[in-house]
Amino acid sequence: MKILVTGATGFIGSHLAELLLSKKHAVRCLLRKTSSTVWLKDLPVELVYGDLFDKEALRRAVEGVDYIYHSAGLTKARTEEEYFQGNAVGTRNLLDATRERNPGLCRFILLSSQAAAGPSPSKAPINEEVIPHPITTYGRSKLAAEQECHTAAGTMKCTIVRPPVVYGPRDKDVFEFFHTVSRGLQPMAGLQEKFVSMIHVSDLVRGTVMAAESEMAIGQTYFISSKRVYGWRELGEITRRALGKRVLRIRVPEPGIYAIAAVAELMAKFSSKPALINFEKARDMVQDYWTCDASKAKRELGFEEEIQLEEGIQSTMAWYKNVGWL
Repeated sequence: MKILVTGATGFIGSHLAELLLSKKHAVRCLLRKTSSTVWLKDLPVELVYGDLFDKEALRRAVEGVDYIYHSAGLTKARTEEEYFQGNAVGTRNLLDATRERNPGLCRFILLSSQAAAGPSPSKAPINEEVIPHPITTYGRSKLAAEQECHTAAGTMKCTIVRPPVVYGPRDKDVFEFFHTVSRGLQPMAGLQEKFVSMIHVSDLVRGTVMAAESEMAIGQTYFISSKRVYGWRELGEITRRALGKRVLRIRVPEPGIYAIAAVAELMAKFSSKPALINFEKARDMVQDYWTCDASKAKRELGFEEEIQLEEGIQSTMAWYKNVGWL
């Protein structure tokens, strides 16, 4: 098969490209000329330079491929418009180009996010039947990208995958948590334990390919996630053991989280980069349950995670140390 991967220079996309190559598929990647190709430079992939707003590049990228894995998108932006342009409008442009140049596409797979569905109201994980209730602009923009796929469903075979928190080699987001623990400190948001679903990137991309290759998955949405949910205290303890560190845990009351976000947003006004933590990120952090249920993926796709959390964190810490990030 010939397969297009967007976002292949990033964390999840690069792992996805590697898995597809291991299955002997021909992989084409859409990327900007300014993108770092550090994770692609040794891979036998075809490169198409452009972005989701370059119509000619999109036409070249989609032409002749059998599958499209759309993992490109914005996780950080300065404005609501930037989020919706990067996640929703970019998805629409890619779908439009595909309808024009490749109407016989076997499958269009959107890598979305649990943020599109929103947090769980209780420790009981949410499933795909829950009405989406995103609580941030990022989540709303990812839900809008999903809606673009639903709109295209009459003329195109689409499948949506919603990962929870994803960790593993090359990740820079959860890395901030690991990095803080490596320094002997674990800040914990709020005064009560909070819970999260997690998935190692290798399991995520494997489950995503399973969804892409399943006829049952046409027109469907799946959480690809761990079976268990984890408390942040437990995550800190597993990370501490993997690093061989003593850790001081400090609980930061929820108003304190918002105060930190206010200062970070103020400082970001004098920078060209978005704030590492802003009000929307703070709203994410103070939720008690970012948990989701992967039962549908197990039932319909046969998916189960293979990398348990302790093993996954140990191998991820080893990778960070090997490349000098820790």
